[in-house]
Amino acid sequence: MFSKTDAELEKMGAKITTREIEQQPELWGQTWSIYQNNKAKITEFLDEIKQKCGKVRVVFTGAGTSAYVGNTIMPYLQKHGDRTRYDFEAIDTTKIVSTPEDYLEKDTPTILVSFARSGNSPESVATVELAKKLIKNLYQIAITCAPEGHLAQDLKGDPSGLVLLMPEKSLDQGFAMTGSFSCMSLMALFVFDTLSDEKKEQIVKQIAQMGKSVIEREDEIQSLVDTDFDRITYIGSGSLGGLAEETRLKILELTAGEVAALFDTSMGLRHGPKSFLDKKTIVFDFVSNNTYTRQYDLDILNEIKDDKIVPLVMAVGQEKEGQNFSGKSFTFDEKELLPDAYLALPDVMFGQTIALLTSIKVNNKPDTPSPTGTVNRVVKGVTIHEFN
Repeated sequence: MFSKTDAELEKMGAKITTREIEQQPELWGQTWSIYQNNKAKITEFLDEIKQKCGKVRVVFTGAGTSAYVGNTIMPYLQKHGDRTRYDFEAIDTTKIVSTPEDYLEKDTPTILVSFARSGNSPESVATVELAKKLIKNLYQIAITCAPEGHLAQDLKGDPSGLVLLMPEKSLDQGFAMTGSFSCMSLMALFVFDTLSDEKKEQIVKQIAQMGKSVIEREDEIQSLVDTDFDRITYIGSGSLGGLAEETRLKILELTAGEVAALFDTSMGLRHGPKSFLDKKTIVFDFVSNNTYTRQYDLDILNEIKDDKIVPLVMAVGQEKEGQNFSGKSFTFDEKELLPDAYLALPDVMFGQTIALLTSIKVNNKPDTPSPTGTVNRVVKGVTIHEFN
């Protein structure tokens, strides 16, 4: 797909999605530049909140893929963010809108971090309005790809809000979110991770090389998709559990549900969901670089391999001395082990590529995968009821 001409991809209904997956390593460098250009403003904004409120609650929110941004970065930041200043949570806008009093705390100073490709999803807009109504000390950060979207426009001139716009090309024009997911994830990590800027810049260069290697290894990924399957399972722990949610969604979206998909944690799969695995299920485990957590990833991989039911079970990630899967692996060559939240970005390109190739395999069109129109790029048909 990545070596095809634009004209060839256009005929397949795959030009937009293919190019948007392919360009992500370049966008990650642009995201780093955007962060550097806005760092003084970000620091001033957060320092002012610290002076006024002390420790605050940070709620990462969004719907669908935008929610999975929060689910991917939050476990990592709980350990590596500044916990003297922040308590991190990830809560879907869809949960907040339907049961706001379960999630929004009136007397807890809160930074609502909204992730949004378009900034116009009804739930995203409603969550902001509910937060304004229910939380006394509310601050907002909109990490969005659309300068003209509602979330970005709503915070113009608001001293209690900050807008961080992602690279222009991250505003995905395809149905599925790809670069928008990875760029928004990266920006939030830049803002809240306590790693030095020198280390962050080094990581950006490394993940860009790893992302490019996914593109270069398309033939290898195609051989996996050539397996006879109609189900797929993604597994991960911690931040890579959030990633498993996102890659599960990509296969559902791009095949319009033609391929059934499941995600779970390495520890959770045994508790019933493992029943999903059969002779036409392929399984990928995004293996953690945390020494302790990695043991559980390898345990479930070996268990599934030894069951001899599924046609393909594979580890995805980096090699770690003395801690590698005895079966098949899609391994990145870079030896410097990444924190899991950053490893999620080249990992997600692997999952996106699986979804793209599988969409073609089932004779779908990745750019417009919902033939009935019942699922839309920006969700429609949502009624937001007035909250009193």
